[in-house]
Amino acid sequence: MAFWEWGDPRNPRVLLCVHGLTRQGRDFDVLAAAMSDHYRVVCPDIAGRGESDRLPDPQEYVVPRYAADMVTLLARLDAETVHWVGTSMGGLIGMVVASLSPRPLVSKLVLNDVGPVLPPQAIARIGAYLGLPLRWDSVEQAADYLWTISKSFGPHTAAQWLALTRPMLRQAADGHWHLHYDPAIAIPFQTSTAESAAAFEAYLWAAYDAVRCPTLLLRGADSDLLTPAHALEMTQRGPRARLHQFAGVGHAPTLIADDQVQRVREFLLAA
Repeated sequence: MAFWEWGDPRNPRVLLCVHGLTRQGRDFDVLAAAMSDHYRVVCPDIAGRGESDRLPDPQEYVVPRYAADMVTLLARLDAETVHWVGTSMGGLIGMVVASLSPRPLVSKLVLNDVGPVLPPQAIARIGAYLGLPLRWDSVEQAADYLWTISKSFGPHTAAQWLALTRPMLRQAADGHWHLHYDPAIAIPFQTSTAESAAAFEAYLWAAYDAVRCPTLLLRGADSDLLTPAHALEMTQRGPRARLHQFAGVGHAPTLIADDQVQRVREFLLAA
């Protein structure tokens, strides 16, 4: 498992930033730079993404496996204090790790536009492009395509979007550019049933209800993955998350805009 690191590697205060389903650790370059004065910031590439190895069994591309990997990573980092920022899938993994007992591993948790309930329409939207055998002639061409499926991220400058796009790509021997992840991460999506989805939702609610650390819930005001009703429910049970919404953004805030970075920074550094 590869990870990207910012700040003093001897700092016992660790901030773990964990990305979404089809993304990778470099998504957090801006946030990591902003937090590296207070933390050793570690941004892993989850298995099957970025520079991390692919799993031989595609059915292991699931949250419990990812959570186990993160526990192993935290043991290696030997951190005294762990704060967690998780976007989408990274938030689900964070819920599970933060719920572990008897000794909690996470002392502050930021969930970025995700909760225990994953609406079918949002899952269908993501599944429509997940694992497709795409290729492009240039980074710019890839960036244009990725923007068509990522407009819900909210406004970005051309430079910001190119910076987010480059780590998402790998160049093949034929010169074409491909996405960085194992297409087999789509298999658990494709084999999911109504029964398995209901069991997963129950598993996530149990994890969320077991979280005891201060929790900040971020939501894009136009998000289709975290509905207003589910966000409200998360403020009333479990860790009773503090909710903050960003106007003009759907799923999910990229934590690049100044106001988004500042909101995370204020929460993590507050006494």
